[in-house]
Amino acid sequence: MVDAHLYVAFLAAAFALCIAPGPDMMFIVAMGGRGGPLTGVLAATGVALGMLVHMVAAALGLSALFENLPVLYHVLRWAGAAYLLWLAWKAFRDRGEVVAEAEGVDPSPRRRRAFWQGMVTNLLNPKVIVFNIAFLPQFVNPDLGHVGGQLMILGVTIVVMGWLSDSAIGLAAGRLSQLIRRSRRFNRGLNIFSGTVFAGLAVRLAATSPK
Repeated sequence: MVDAHLYVAFLAAAFALCIAPGPDMMFIVAMGGRGGPLTGVLAATGVALGMLVHMVAAALGLSALFENLPVLYHVLRWAGAAYLLWLAWKAFRDRGEVVAEAEGVDPSPRRRRAFWQGMVTNLLNPKVIVFNIAFLPQFVNPDLGHVGGQLMILGVTIVVMGWLSDSAIGLAAGRLSQLIRRSRRFNRGLNIFSGTVFAGLAVRLAATSPK
């Protein structure tokens, strides 16, 4: 259903994109650092699910709404920035949650939050939809037909590649933090780092434009 030569080129481009540091990777590093390896992996899984929703929307042609309704782009952009600022505020005021988890408190609620926060953060980033419009069609061969199906194959491929690379990053960040988590000062530093990352991502998202 896809052009073999275009697909090979797509795999190379997608791999380069997946390993390049970006907002999603920084978010996952922050979540893994605060919550541990599994939290980092679940944050990556949430991001991947958000990406999958975007990909399905692109395949169905829903992403074209941004071209006809520019205001929708800005609504999502500011909603995403506000959500990230809220996460930053929570991280800055968090002074003991990581320590409590290390002392045996059930980490399941934090992990579930990491999953949902990863998904919502990705869904509220309109640049992902703009990316789909600009990037995926370059590797579609209209002569083969089933353009929507080709987009789906490409989309699922990059989502899986992204999940694998992001999960590895989240796992590594969580492992590293576990080695030195006993220090309360270090735990507080992790929260400040996470809050700074979230605030920086919010500013970056608010400052972006559709083009």
